Amino acid sequence: MNIFNIRSLDQIEAVAKLGAEIWEDHYTPIIGKEQVSYMLDKFQSVHAVQTQIESENYHYFGLEESGLVGYLAVQKRAEAMFLSKFYIHKSERGKGFAKLALKFVEDFALKNECTEISLTVNKYNSGSIKAYEKMGFKSVDEVVADIGQGYVMDDYIMKKLIK
Repeated sequence: MNIFNIRSLDQIEAVAKLGAEIWEDHYTPIIGKEQVSYMLDKFQSVHAVQTQIESENYHYFGLEESGLVGYLAVQKRAEAMFLSKFYIHKSERGKGFAKLALKFVEDFALKNECTEISLTVNKYNSGSIKAYEKMGFKSVDEVVADIGQGYVMDDYIMKKLIK
């Protein structure tokens, strides 16, 4: 698997397209079609990704194996590297990509003087919670964040210490 920095408009468009496909399949049963549509526009659209990269110090990375199979986004927050996005296409799960990608994130975090990786995950996203626990993350708190238009993100905060 090749992991590469997302920079060009073509790459951002590919990420937004893949994100929409993953989200519509995975999150619609959890949060509903309307909230998925709202969140895709607010957080995963071409414009949103460009803004996150250009103005909010997010680093996007593509996961490539005969085409784009996933992506991740991280943002340094004090001593922690926040894993904001970690998505792998359904057809590519179970092939070890998540483990390789997390190792990449750990190395990136260490290079940026972070001692932990943190993330948020929907409380009802049981498959992802189990996967994160298997990769060494522990649930440390809960948060309900208002994201506008009457929608909230009802999440667990998970962390993993790194060395």
